Amino acid sequence: MAGKKKNTEVVSLQKYKRKGHLNIGTILFGIIFVYLVFTVLIYFTKDRVSVYEVREGSILKDRNLTGMVLRKETVVNAEKSGYVNYFVDDAQKVALGTNIYTITSSKLETQTDQDSNEEVSLNADEWNSILLKAQGFNESYSPEEFKTASNLKSEVTAILQNNTTQSRVAQLNSILQSGNVDAFQSPDDGIVELSVDGYENLTTDNITDEMFDKANYSVTELSGNQKIDAGQPVYRLVTDEEWTVTVRLTSDLAQTFQKKMNGEDSLSVEVRFLKDNKDLWGTMRLTEKKNDIYANITFKDSMIRYADERFVNIELILEDESGLKIPKTSVTEKDCYAVPIDYITSGGASQNEGVYRQTTKKGKTTTEFIPVTIINEDTESGIAYLDTENLKKGDTLLLPESSDTMDLLKTESIKGVYNVNKGYAVFKQVQILSESDEYYIIAEGNSYSLSNYDHIALNGDSVRDNQIVSQ
Repeated sequence: MAGKKKNTEVVSLQKYKRKGHLNIGTILFGIIFVYLVFTVLIYFTKDRVSVYEVREGSILKDRNLTGMVLRKETVVNAEKSGYVNYFVDDAQKVALGTNIYTITSSKLETQTDQDSNEEVSLNADEWNSILLKAQGFNESYSPEEFKTASNLKSEVTAILQNNTTQSRVAQLNSILQSGNVDAFQSPDDGIVELSVDGYENLTTDNITDEMFDKANYSVTELSGNQKIDAGQPVYRLVTDEEWTVTVRLTSDLAQTFQKKMNGEDSLSVEVRFLKDNKDLWGTMRLTEKKNDIYANITFKDSMIRYADERFVNIELILEDESGLKIPKTSVTEKDCYAVPIDYITSGGASQNEGVYRQTTKKGKTTTEFIPVTIINEDTESGIAYLDTENLKKGDTLLLPESSDTMDLLKTESIKGVYNVNKGYAVFKQVQILSESDEYYIIAEGNSYSLSNYDHIALNGDSVRDNQIVSQ
């Protein structure tokens, strides 16, 4: 039996190891890596648009000035010599014939003079009034509003002063009934002021520049138990609610008001009194003396608030506009067509707003509906402002249901901003009401205008129509 031959063929494993092997994980990782690199490059190289959120605001333009107060007032002189005592308090309203003062040959000793530290006796109503004011102060007190403490002090002082006045008047009436002294009455209705300064007869005609120098000004305060001579001032009586504040104007401020007056002889102005931040409306008239221009502002009420003041610090409110506040950098300009609103109609499958355009070729006239974008409508003038997209200069528009036509001959440049609420830029016209160095106040309320909390491009010149906006 022949021997069996063995298969001695040797297989090399190294050969198999050298064969290429496709790794799907590596490929996927490479694709993702390339995508990420590409995305990052686009992110850093793409132009980005800074966005501003529109908010309601206001712009106030004012000018601080010192004014001189002119009133219809009379100085009343003492009818005889002696010691004066008053039945009324300073800045108190009185009627014709009211007892104002008395003159005695010697000083009177009132209860408060006998003991200045004597406790004031209050009735039940006065006590309740003080307790209620203190309770209200305690419930609403805030360390950030210290003014409330000052207000409480003033209110309590007024109650105590009224109590003291009643006590003094009761004593004077008792002395008067004894028949030893005479009382002198008010010659007219008005407000009693216990001070004089020599400017009581001052008018806008005789006021001078030197009078505004407070270094030359002095006032004499009058009080009870003072000795005076017959013929000396004993009090001042203001007899009219109408009063005037006169201020000197710089040349630029005078020009501003002259422009506002536009040929009229008066102007209604808003004035803020810095003493108590009270705003009043008055009528301004300008007068010129030599090289100085004065503004005389007349008021019809609130005279009693400043009846003891000769000089007042005021703010003349030149502008006080409220609306939507936007940066000036957001505002840009855009060309558009001004078209009568009657030419705007609805048509097409989507019933969009548009116009009928009429064209004539080879003697044949055709009409087609062209969708348009309305930037704004002015209902008062009856004009709509249309985007120039889909329209061109020389187009002929047809008035719906009519044979009237108009040609688009020129564009108008209007101011506006780019609204980016929807992720792309939409031009919105703005109506500017007022401005400061950095901001505009614009009107709101129009369906085509901006609204509170809208988002707009911070730099209007860096954006184009329908641009996709990345914030």
